[in-house]
Amino acid sequence: MNHNTPVPPLSPRPLRHLSDVQRRVLTTAQLRSHGVSPAETTEQCRPGGPWQQFLPGVYLLHPGPPTGEERLHAVLLYAARQTVSPAVPVQPGAGGPHRAAYADAMITGLAALTLHGFTCAPPLLSLERVDVLVPRLRRLRSTGCARIVRTAELPAPEQVTGVPVAPVPRALADAVAELTDAGAVRRLLTEAVRGGHCEPAAVVRELTRAKLLTRPHVVDAVDSLLAEGRAIAEERLYRMVRAYGLPDPVWNVDLRLPGGPHLGGLDAYWPEQAVAVELDTRAPRQDEDALWSEYARKREHLERLGITVVHVTPRKLRDAAEQQAAVIRTALMAAGDRDPAAYVVVLPR
Repeated sequence: MNHNTPVPPLSPRPLRHLSDVQRRVLTTAQLRSHGVSPAETTEQCRPGGPWQQFLPGVYLLHPGPPTGEERLHAVLLYAARQTVSPAVPVQPGAGGPHRAAYADAMITGLAALTLHGFTCAPPLLSLERVDVLVPRLRRLRSTGCARIVRTAELPAPEQVTGVPVAPVPRALADAVAELTDAGAVRRLLTEAVRGGHCEPAAVVRELTRAKLLTRPHVVDAVDSLLAEGRAIAEERLYRMVRAYGLPDPVWNVDLRLPGGPHLGGLDAYWPEQAVAVELDTRAPRQDEDALWSEYARKREHLERLGITVVHVTPRKLRDAAEQQAAVIRTALMAAGDRDPAAYVVVLPR
């Protein structure tokens, strides 16, 4: 089987500027721009012929089954909005390879997660459908292996092996929307965080936007996700304290006033300097405002007692650990210039 069946020699434009997969997957408009008439295309696609129509207006220029890469490009060609001559390649930069222009379309769902490197996502060829994200007002229908997913606002795509792919949080939400297996949902969300693909808050934000947090098996998976995210953030906090030579705090404690009320839990506390660190692992759920109000009241109460509270997020610990260590070190050094803090009881949490 020859996967590089050439376009008939009448073509006024050579195909050298196209990648191998682009030579094998072309639209009606692209074939026409190379001098192939619709009648010739129909003739090439006759039973037993060298070509085949794979999706409406999209052709494989070989008779065999498509590869995973060909399926991706075929789905994108079917869904993409043609803004320029489809035969003219788009160059990403000087000296860079040519790539196809796929305006207003990107791979999402399980196929996107596979491209992002998720080990628990299925191989591309095992997927019956390839999800493709397009603007809500596009007049397209799902057909063949292409499943159209609509959105009011397209995210910025990421290029993976030359293919525009939805960011991990959006791809996760689109995948979860089609899954009823609680174990599969949990595995995907856990790998997203444990594998360092994204932060839990970004996942929950997309799941909330997609109105998926009303499904019990998704809520259960999100609870596991948030626990996983907190454990990873705590480990990053431990490593930061050690790596940047901060004095050892007491870890995971509750504060109380002597004989008085509970003041709240802290992830790290330096009693002599009255400096506390609290991980901000809130996720954007529907009750975020109430959670934030409670969070702010706790901080204000502690600071009225003379305790400096440093809030750090998992993302800052991951991307700017040195900067966060400097903030904590500055707070510890400034303790001598402040009035003594109120006496509080420190208890293990």
